[in-house]
Amino acid sequence: MTLFSFSVKKTGMWEYTDKVREYFLNPKNAGEIENPDAVGEVGSIVCGDAMRLTLRIDKETERIIDAKFQTFGCASAIASASALTELIKGKTLEEALKLTNRDIAEFLGGLPKEKMHCSVMGKEALEAAVANYRGIKEVQKPEENIVCQCFDVSEEKIRKVAIENHLTTVEEITNYTKAGGGCGSCIPKIEEILKEIWSVKAPPKKPLAPKRLTNLQKIALIQDIIENEIRPRLQADGGDLELIDIEGNRVILSLRAMCLSCPMSDVTIKGIEERLRELVSDEITVEVA
Repeated sequence: MTLFSFSVKKTGMWEYTDKVREYFLNPKNAGEIENPDAVGEVGSIVCGDAMRLTLRIDKETERIIDAKFQTFGCASAIASASALTELIKGKTLEEALKLTNRDIAEFLGGLPKEKMHCSVMGKEALEAAVANYRGIKEVQKPEENIVCQCFDVSEEKIRKVAIENHLTTVEEITNYTKAGGGCGSCIPKIEEILKEIWSVKAPPKKPLAPKRLTNLQKIALIQDIIENEIRPRLQADGGDLELIDIEGNRVILSLRAMCLSCPMSDVTIKGIEERLRELVSDEITVEVA
């Protein structure tokens, strides 16, 4: 195995934590379990990273007794796979599935932002192994869902990783999935996906509200738009909100779920305000409690 140089100042290469270096130079659980109970394979050598995870599972308790990995990739890929096996051993499958790619990175003391896709690959290998154990066959994705042809990254993966990690820029998507890091032709599509995720899309046009509304009519209309148009769209992407109060033309909302920590929450609120102005009154203002 060729060892990587970790000196940023001298080589211009990535800066790794001591724990990443340790788990790369002295990987834990490298190899393959003979006659494993579960196998998860993700990535592609052609695309530069690939991982095979094998598990030994207690069938009565569904607890992971042993885990081993084989990885083709960089230092971060090897360290992430090694960390993954350490984190999941002794856990039940349900407990292991709660592990996030951020947990893998944090266990290692952090990864270079450009190498976060290695932690994502570890999470995907675990999900693939559990699906294999449970007899769930992978569904082949239609070709048109592949956004990045260079690295074979689907739209579904981009959406999933963006929502789970609160990614808002193409650069972040590239760091976590490699999508956009090749020829660059997929960048406009990635930007479109991100805009759809973090903005409130305008629903189908409805007849405009009457010019004059009683206070009760206005409140009822606002409630209907929020409950039947806006909330379902936010919930579909892991977010949510609650209508706190309506004071004249002031609509007071409280963000919930992933909307709480979303860096694009201001955009979401602005989109809600524009929609309410369109359908209720151009004097509506939306505030966050």
